[in-house]
Amino acid sequence: MDFAPGYGLTFRHRERLTVKKVLRSLLYSLFLIVHPNDAFWDLKYERRGNVPAATIILCLVVIVYVLTRQFTGFIFNPIDLTKLNIAVEVLSVLVPFFLWCVVNWALTTLMGGKGTFKEIYVASAFALTPLVLTLVPATIASNFLILEEGPFIAVLIVGGVLWSLLLLFIATMVTHEYDTGQTLLTCVLIIAGMTAVLFLAVLFFSLLNQAYVFVHSIYRELVFR
Repeated sequence: MDFAPGYGLTFRHRERLTVKKVLRSLLYSLFLIVHPNDAFWDLKYERRGNVPAATIILCLVVIVYVLTRQFTGFIFNPIDLTKLNIAVEVLSVLVPFFLWCVVNWALTTLMGGKGTFKEIYVASAFALTPLVLTLVPATIASNFLILEEGPFIAVLIVGGVLWSLLLLFIATMVTHEYDTGQTLLTCVLIIAGMTAVLFLAVLFFSLLNQAYVFVHSIYRELVFR
């Protein structure tokens, strides 16, 4: 019992240190988007990034994407909001992201890459920061601009996507210590691998559905005959 107060203070102190570390990492993402080469190197070797901060950024991307799909001004939003499925929208971000990380790790392990799965996850999440910074103002602006001013929104969205893709490229290069040619080849192979995995997944679930229909039809024949 004598050690309880000291233990409590130590625990709270560690908790505060953890929160500060996560906040510093989140702020570091703003430095990363303009100094990617140095920043990704620091993420890997100086531990300037961490999994909680990366997860927060990923969650922010998901939230911002869903809000963009739902709250973009009706003039610029072709989506039928009555048919908007939040789960599908969330998965449309999370599935490609984790597929990128898994295929990235699997391929680069065979290609002499230096990055671990944790490093790939953190770097890839930090690379998505521009999406948060561009989709929010684009969504807000879409509710005030007229149709003729649509190119302004398009520039924001396309710019954010291209910015993030460039950061993903640099993240792959720095994390695995590749040169530009190796990184380009790796990214092409990763995209091909993601496409193959998605194709096999669709094929598998299609066969599974057909098997279910077949078994269900046999069951109905046996029960109602």
